[in-house]
Amino acid sequence: MIEVHPATADRFDAVETVLAPKQAGAPACWCLTYRIPNPESKALGAAGRPGRLRRYAEEGTPPGVVAYVDGEPAGWCSVSPRSTYHRLMHSRTIPFADELDPWSIVCLVVRAGYRRQGVARAMLGAAVEYAREQGAPAIEAYPVDAAGGRVNGTLAYMGTTELFESAGFERVLETDSHSAGLRRWLMRLPL
Repeated sequence: MIEVHPATADRFDAVETVLAPKQAGAPACWCLTYRIPNPESKALGAAGRPGRLRRYAEEGTPPGVVAYVDGEPAGWCSVSPRSTYHRLMHSRTIPFADELDPWSIVCLVVRAGYRRQGVARAMLGAAVEYAREQGAPAIEAYPVDAAGGRVNGTLAYMGTTELFESAGFERVLETDSHSAGLRRWLMRLPL
């Protein structure tokens, strides 16, 4: 059974289980690449990143949702107001669609062993509900169009247009951002 919950401070051990690199101490994003400026990220180093993400959960609004399969941590989805993502606010390749401050999904991670079981879809649905409950006017994502094919697992974190379309998101505009040679789309779901 899949359950998805906001990544509150008391659930942060599950977030760490999903996001921690296989080799302890290895560099990992910890979903901070979009949230904080590069100099701050570099200053944190690999050891400081988990604590920085945890602080978001401890300071108020959880920074995403975490999925469990039969009680085991299985996935993570970073979802917050676009205005809280430093990189999106200053992006030259992912523009603003309009004057709204939508919530943004910038990362979907499903642990090996739990993929292709509906975890990403469940997290996406829960992220939409979470944003709606927090009063978001809309929710956006920036997936790639894989043209029905598969995306390299390392680069799958942004999701595919097919996944988001299945949840009711619509393509708003093709961005100038690319991943694995595939163009990313700005997709939105009004809430």
